[in-house]
Amino acid sequence: MGIGKKSKNIGEIAEGKTKETVGRAVGNERLEGKGRAQKMKGKVKQAVEKGKDTFRH
Repeated sequence: MGIGKKSKNIGEIAEGKTKETVGRAVGNERLEGKGRAQKMKGKVKQAVEKGKDTFRH
């Protein structure tokens, strides 16, 4: 996995985690849900990239 894609995926996971935490803290279920979705999206992208790396080497 390229460093750029890896850091982008990790950034997306972190941003989703932040949104989820803030949403929970202020009682905003919509923001919390968006954060969870964004976090999962980053994790899925990261898993796909790891799978690609497995087949490349």
